[in-house]
Amino acid sequence: MSDCYVNLFLDEAKLKKIEEAGLGGEVKEVEGKKAIQVLMTQKDKKKLQKGFKDLVFDDADTCVLPENGEQKLFDIILEMKSVDVMKFAITKLYNPLAGRDVFGRGTGMR
Repeated sequence: MSDCYVNLFLDEAKLKKIEEAGLGGEVKEVEGKKAIQVLMTQKDKKKLQKGFKDLVFDDADTCVLPENGEQKLFDIILEMKSVDVMKFAITKLYNPLAGRDVFGRGTGMR
């Protein structure tokens, strides 16, 4: 099973926060920019694709989240002081009930 990643590209302010959190060693060069790569499973990838309909993965199975999702993930990384956060972050990024009617499956339209 291949690895999937979320790329979080860092500007100077975000890079400084990452270094202050002790995660400077996790910063990589991606496409000529400073970034942090967050590992996720194929199951996480499917959930993100459901949660973010316009999410595109490249040939290397990496993606960039929309701005609101990216900020949530960045905040979680800073809070937990780790890039191994996808199991927790997916609960904040993916809402399985998004777009569903209040009277969803199994309610008998009550």
